[in-house]
Parts: sequence; C-alpha cells; structure tokens
Amino acid sequence: MAGYLLKHCAAVIVDEGKGPSVHRNVDLLTNGAAIEAIGENLHMGPLPAGTITQDAAGWFVYPGLVNTHHHFFQCFVRNRADLDWTKLSVIEWLDRIYPIFSRLNEDCFYHTSVTAMAEMIKHGCTTAFDHQYCFPRHAGKRLIDRQFEAADLLGMRFHAGRGGNTLPKSEGSTIPDAMLETTDEFITDCARLIDTYHDASPFSMRQLVVAPCQPVNCYRETFVESVALARDRGVQMHTHVGEGESPVIEARHGMRTVDYCAELGFAGPDTFYAHCWELTHDELRTMAASGTGVSHCPEPVYLVGAEITDIPAMSALGLRVGLGCDGAASNDNSNLMHCVHSAYMLQCLTASTRAHPVPPPADFLGYATTGGAALLGRRDIGRLAPGMAADLFAIDTRRMDYVGTRHDPLSLIAKVGIGMPTDMTMINGRIVWAKGEYVGLDEPRLFAEAEAALATVEF
Repeated sequence: MAGYLLKHCAAVIVDEGKGPSVHRNVDLLTNGAAIEAIGENLHMGPLPAGTITQDAAGWFVYPGLVNTHHHFFQCFVRNRADLDWTKLSVIEWLDRIYPIFSRLNEDCFYHTSVTAMAEMIKHGCTTAFDHQYCFPRHAGKRLIDRQFEAADLLGMRFHAGRGGNTLPKSEGSTIPDAMLETTDEFITDCARLIDTYHDASPFSMRQLVVAPCQPVNCYRETFVESVALARDRGVQMHTHVGEGESPVIEARHGMRTVDYCAELGFAGPDTFYAHCWELTHDELRTMAASGTGVSHCPEPVYLVGAEITDIPAMSALGLRVGLGCDGAASNDNSNLMHCVHSAYMLQCLTASTRAHPVPPPADFLGYATTGGAALLGRRDIGRLAPGMAADLFAIDTRRMDYVGTRHDPLSLIAKVGIGMPTDMTMINGRIVWAKGEYVGLDEPRLFAEAEAALATVEF
C-alpha cells in the first residue's frame, strides 16, 4: 500500500494520548495503514519508496470520525412524513415502523449498507458501527455477511452489531412475527459471525459486537446468553437503553432498564448503550461505576421532543461517551459530522436548566473520535499520532464559509458546522474519497443500483 505525504497542512489535530492539540503548518506522513510522522518540513527529507505527495495548503486535517450507533437498513425508510414521531411515543412509533422493516429483502440490506456508509465516508466518518437487528425470515441469515461485503467495497472500517429480537408481540413486544428469532437462533448466528469475521488485531477492518436489540423486545435469557457468548469470545456488547422503555421494563421486571441490565451482567467496560436520554443521575452513576458507555444520538432527540440527553452530567460523572447517527427512520441522514454540531447545539439549548456546564465544543469532536474508539474497544483509531491508524479527513478552509473561524480548528465542527463533504477522507492509509468522488467507484451506478433495490419493496 502506498504512503502519502500531506504537505504544508494549515492545521493537524494531533493527540499523542494526552488530549488534542493543534499543530500549524506541518506535514503528515503515512506509511501503509499507519501514520508515520507529523511535523515540520517532512517533505524536505527522505521519504519511503512509493510515497505520494499531496499539497495540503489550507487543509485542516482531523482524525476520522467513529460512528457508534446506526441502523443502515433504515435508509430505505427516509423522508416519510407519514411516520411522524412527534405525535407518538417511542413504543407507538416502533409499532408503526417494524411492519415496514419486515418487508426488506437481502439485497435491500446490502444496498442500504452501501448507502449509509457512502454518506458517512464523504462526511469524514472512517469507522462505522451498525446495529443490525432486523432479520425478516424471508431475507435469510446472511444479512451481516452482505454488510461486510458493502464495507469492503467502500473501504470502510466496520464493526457489525449482530442484533435480534426474541419476544413475541403476544407477550408485549413491538416485533412482527416475521422478524422474530429464538434465542438459540440469535446466539448461534452471533457465534458464526464472530468465527467468520471478527479480527482483534491492530488496524482490524472487521469486528463483531453482540447486540440484542433492546430489553423490551427480548426474553431475559437472550441477554443472559449474550453476556456469556461475548465474554467467552472477548467481544463488545451493545443494546438500546433509556429511550422511553424504562416504565415498561419496570412493570415487567420490577426495576428500570439500567438496573435490569446490570443484574443480567449486561454492563461494564465492554458494554455501551444507545440513547440514554431518560436516565436519572443515579442511573448514570451506576453506569459510570461499572464503566458502561453511552452512544449519544443527538438528532433523534429533535423528534422525541421530550428530554435532551444530559451530556453535561455524563461528562461530570466520567461516563464514556461516543456519538451515533442512529437509523434513518429517526434521522434522515447518515452524516456524523452534522451530529457533532447538533450534539453541541442541543446542549446549548438547555444550558440554563442544567446543574453542570456544557462541555466545550472541542469535547464534542472528542466524543466522535476518541470517545467512539473507546466505546468500540479500539486503541488504534480515533487519534492522529505516529503509530495510529491512518484514518483521517481533510477540509480545505480557503472558502468563504470559514472566514473568521480558522483560529480554532478544535471548535470548528461543533460550533460552526461543516456544510459540505470533506475534500479528502482516508481509511487505513487508503484515500477512499477525494475531489468529490469515491476513488475507484462510480457513484451514479451505486445510486442506480440502490434505487432499483428499493423499487423491489412495496411500502
């Protein structure tokens, strides 16, 4: 694999493990999958054979963003004004959308994965976690296999969350029978996928996460068996928590969701939950004490219209926090860069009502980089420093959009926002997006194939 020299970068966000800092007017050198060096005048010295030089004057270079919660398959359910969450509870909304999801076929899961990851890449995301819990019987079991195929096509670093739902609608879930699995089916396929794809080595491009969909839609045994498998195989765990289901869990089990998950062992440094907007400070303390992390998905919060996730409290309590796009049924885009801005602005909206101050804008970039890497159990991504994975994106700031902003690259994305695709995205030392194109791919063809797959499903 060729190395790259990004010459005369206007700014590089460097973090050697002690927090980010801005290095001005430096070069950045990659060698294969890793960052070789960051410093002044690297272009003046000898370079590894085959190094390709890129003039980066005016570029701000950032660590690649790490998405920690999504549902790629929902990309075929976008821009649907009839699915109006603002007039429904989360549980009522799920009752509306699950029958729609159950109609997808195997090709849909492939093309929605291409669609979601392609949008993420052009907006600076280099590692994607997806929570794929939709397994209609007619679509078969090879849906996550097809997601890895899509990730390979685009060059995305991919963590697949093998989700599943096991509780029948007749026993209180929101799941159509066509999407139900048994616990044995779910665990058996998780084990198959781990054996086939999980790679724990440095710079791994493929990993698995055991991710039963949510306690409200699964039997207790599903979570117990998930913990046993994940701990035996050394993989992460994930589920939905604190998005309106706590009263239902309390009615069923006599405790709210955080305590229920903790009792089952589904908590700890190898575990992260999505959402968590309805949690009390005591519940957040419980999570902090166990090391359980949070994937904050800011844009669905607009639709809920009830509670804004208390990120200041989470920060004050020392919780591990990452950011996620969430699925397109509750966020009609897959733009994690936009989520950084949304996350910060939402906290500003409630600043006067909170006990703790809003974290500085730079921290929100951190949630989407080092925070996301920590949730996924990765030590080799999320930062730009020698020896780290060459996952990065660049913004040419020599535009009117950035007049008056260039003094503070760390705050730019959260405070100002980036309203256009990156000028370059690199994953694992390979440029996958540059000059408005996917390198080696035909975007109009990808679009046409996805639209054709969408047309095969009646909504």
